[in-house]
Amino acid sequence: MTRREFFARVGGGVVVILVPDELSAQESGRGMNQRMPEQVSAWLHIAEDGSVTVYTGKVEMGQNARSSLTQAAAEELHAPVASIRLIMGDTALTPFDMGTSGSGTTPNMWPQIRKAAAAAREMLIDLASQKWAVDRATITVADGKVRAGNRSAGFGDLTHGEKLARAIPVGLALTPADQWKVAGKPIEKVNGRAIVTGAHAYAYDIQRPGMLYAKVLYPPSFGARLAALDSAAAEAIPGVKVVRQKISGQREAGADLVAALAPDPASAEKALAALHAEWAPAAGQPSSKDVFAYLKRTAQSAASPHLDLAPYTIAYIAHVPLEPRGAVAEWSADGKLMVWTGSQRPFGVRSELAAEFGIPEESVHVIVPDTGSGYGGKHQGDAAVEAAVLAKAAGKPVKRNWTRTEELTWAYFRPGGLVEAGGKVNPDGTLAAWEFHNYNSGPSALQTPYRVAEKYEQYHRTQSPLRQGSYRALAATANHFVRESVMDDLAHGASIDPLEFRFKNLDNQRLRDVLTAAAERFGWKNRKRAPGRGFGLAAGTEKGSYIATCAEIAVDGGAVKVVRVVEAFECGAIVNPEHLANQVEGAVAMGIGGALFEHVDFADGKILSNRLGRYRVPRFADMPVIESVLLDRKDLPSAGAGETPIVGVAPAIANAIFDATGQRIRSLPLVPNGLPALSAARAPA
Repeated sequence: MTRREFFARVGGGVVVILVPDELSAQESGRGMNQRMPEQVSAWLHIAEDGSVTVYTGKVEMGQNARSSLTQAAAEELHAPVASIRLIMGDTALTPFDMGTSGSGTTPNMWPQIRKAAAAAREMLIDLASQKWAVDRATITVADGKVRAGNRSAGFGDLTHGEKLARAIPVGLALTPADQWKVAGKPIEKVNGRAIVTGAHAYAYDIQRPGMLYAKVLYPPSFGARLAALDSAAAEAIPGVKVVRQKISGQREAGADLVAALAPDPASAEKALAALHAEWAPAAGQPSSKDVFAYLKRTAQSAASPHLDLAPYTIAYIAHVPLEPRGAVAEWSADGKLMVWTGSQRPFGVRSELAAEFGIPEESVHVIVPDTGSGYGGKHQGDAAVEAAVLAKAAGKPVKRNWTRTEELTWAYFRPGGLVEAGGKVNPDGTLAAWEFHNYNSGPSALQTPYRVAEKYEQYHRTQSPLRQGSYRALAATANHFVRESVMDDLAHGASIDPLEFRFKNLDNQRLRDVLTAAAERFGWKNRKRAPGRGFGLAAGTEKGSYIATCAEIAVDGGAVKVVRVVEAFECGAIVNPEHLANQVEGAVAMGIGGALFEHVDFADGKILSNRLGRYRVPRFADMPVIESVLLDRKDLPSAGAGETPIVGVAPAIANAIFDATGQRIRSLPLVPNGLPALSAARAPA
């Protein structure tokens, strides 16, 4: 049946075509589906002094998972937060984990740590019952102590530091959210003092005895091949070693890794500059100006739309982590490899390293220190593989820290995309039909949450001229931007208020609730019209949580300033309200960059926006007043919060620009060079 036949068919219908791709695989860790260990000892250990160590393969990247998972253990173990220490992202010590991504820490690891802690608590009760010969029902556990009548014992007095060798019982009851004493409340950020004083060590800070520093020679453009190399001048510098090595990793198969190694960074930098290389460039690469036609042309499946569809374009953007990629690698005499690196997937990096050298994964030990942000950009072990290859060639530990320019050039980007979408409205203001085609951005949040009888939604995989991968919320930002822009156009076409139009076509109560909360806090019904002022809203759902965003903007000539953003967010039972508010507000701040001006500029196989002076990120002057409204649903499981709050920012701002000027901007970023000429502008209603 063709799409035309589908839409002509009486009785309605729904078609959704989702094609799993490399972006989804990165986010989910597909192909690494190992079961979680069932033994309490894999997750938790109680020392003789009563201190508690909790183990998790998740990593800390600034999202404050270290604090929230500490709360999980403290809540169920009935122990003070200060008595609990987390070991995170260490492949030799922690259980296997697919990675810290997809907003998965809270919905997956939070209950797992709670189960392990609850099982340990029950073991303590059993030990006390046996030791004191009393009924279990008479025993209580609180504040790190086990008590029965006038008897009391610390945790270590009962376990004597021995392994907690018992399986976590199936169906173990956990404390209901409305009875939480530690969880659900703000606590002081674990390691917070060390972080703000600079005492905390990140991957960039790792030092090893006899360590060499590496600077890597990258080609001048993507796909260029090394034709000749003269390293004599570089090797004449005292202490310098030049390495040329075939490498697979994330590069083109069989590419050369060329690096200068030296005892200090300055000498390595000097040696890198002294290398004389000749390159054979690749030809025929698209630029950022013609990339969207390229994506449509190279699509694996073509669309034959029935509805009138508007094209929207989504630029590639960079992650810009506070800490660029970095790693230290060290080989032992027995052929084992240890790597310290900032990564979201320590076990994935271990697999990459084992494959690179053809050694068992058990011979590779990856440690992830707390990392200076990732945003989906640190799934792969680029720096780790480089450091390990160079360390093996040099016979010494090697530190490989990327520069900011390397980060903005050779890391993968959020995928660019072309989206074509449209809809039809019945005379009563309800949606009659909906069609949506995403080229390259990805399938996340492809499906509309609004009620529509006939819809066709499809993701089209294409070729990408740039390396691309996961980014905060994946394609949900692109798909929400387009969907909520089209919804606004349909509302205006039907002469219905945008908020009322959404309510008219929305059954999902959780989404209705956040829309109501955001609109009430924002004062949507009483917003004051004025020249150069605009108001917009957007709503959506992704990864089990729900957002609604209201934005106010001011237009002054060609400049657009976001004045105020109100975002209502609901992710089930709130684990830590203060840190959740931080996540929401941080996502809004980050989302403003992608909405207004962030984009990767490229041509002739070169990234032109390869430094922060050429790649605009949000500054203090760009920040609006941000208000978060958190809906606490203690009756629902806790969902993740790291991604979904970003998805409503761009469409709310786009709709506010339309409200102020009458211009519908169908590209992200919206105003990289200021507002387009106001030839089609209208005065505010």
